[in-house]
Amino acid sequence: MSYIISGIQQVGIGVPDVNKGFSWYNKYLGMDIPIFEEAAEAKLMLPYTGGMPHKRHAILAINMKGGGGFEIWQYTSRTPQAPWFKPQLGDLGLFCAKIKTDNIQSSYDFLNSEKVKILGKICVSPTGKKHFYMEDVFGNLFEIIEDDVWFGKGLKNTGGSVGMMIGVSDLERSIKFYSDVLGYDTVLFKGEESFDDLSVLPGGSVRCKRAILTHNKKRQGPFSKLFGNSYIELIEAKNYSARKIFENRLWGDLGFIHLCFDIKNMSALKTKCESLGHPFTVDGGAGFEMGEAAGHFTYIEDPDGALIEFVETIKIPIMKKWGWYLDLSKRAPEKPLPDWMLKALKFNRRKI
Repeated sequence: MSYIISGIQQVGIGVPDVNKGFSWYNKYLGMDIPIFEEAAEAKLMLPYTGGMPHKRHAILAINMKGGGGFEIWQYTSRTPQAPWFKPQLGDLGLFCAKIKTDNIQSSYDFLNSEKVKILGKICVSPTGKKHFYMEDVFGNLFEIIEDDVWFGKGLKNTGGSVGMMIGVSDLERSIKFYSDVLGYDTVLFKGEESFDDLSVLPGGSVRCKRAILTHNKKRQGPFSKLFGNSYIELIEAKNYSARKIFENRLWGDLGFIHLCFDIKNMSALKTKCESLGHPFTVDGGAGFEMGEAAGHFTYIEDPDGALIEFVETIKIPIMKKWGWYLDLSKRAPEKPLPDWMLKALKFNRRKI
């Protein structure tokens, strides 16, 4: 059996205060259901933590409306470092996370009324979708974009993550990577110019090559209906000398630290990645536990070093109060879990 990608499981976000981060994303973006919370030592990410284990506190939160979650991550054994420069459009790495909404105007009005920093006005992307950009309380960039694929009910118009804008050095090489490894085989848009809808972003007036990708095949796997569709947007700056966003910093420092995909059949994925010249750089091994959840995690790098995480989930808590934990090891890997089972996660909702 080949490997299966269920979708974007989560976006990792390095923050200076994990509780403040969870409260902020809960209040303003509806990321209000914690799947796990754990304070422990990260011993397995040594290639990206300076060869030393570090203590950290992490919370994985999701939105019941659907989309990927946020892994909100804080160093506790060291002070997390910000980039030494203000990342600009086209800088290499994970630049701006995509969040879906079922009502773009309502989301804009709500965030504006709450004095969240919004960059510009609602505009239209090259794929015809209305969208706008905002910054969180830590300065991370988010694109709020209209979508029509939903799972359950949430407390905000926004759902979870549906993709990432990524700075690259060679657009065609990166299109091949995200297509061959992650199944983003459909190019919705590709062009080169200075784009009006990007002009509000830091460095947004740069001339760039731009591609927006999605997957032709409907995602399979236990969480595929929760995660839904997703998009990768690639930016190659043409009149700007791009820098690596995480240059001279550690994984877990401030900003977007990884893009994580939920998968099935890690061994087949390993073989595929090796054949394409992108071997696992970290392998946590089967049965790794993080808080109340367990699974097998690995990492690879995209052609410019952005970190892509894979998680093969084995156990998650469905209803923590009643001790209901779901064991996925004996379930058919391609079949989505029943809606009612995943919607029971709402009983773990934490209101702010």
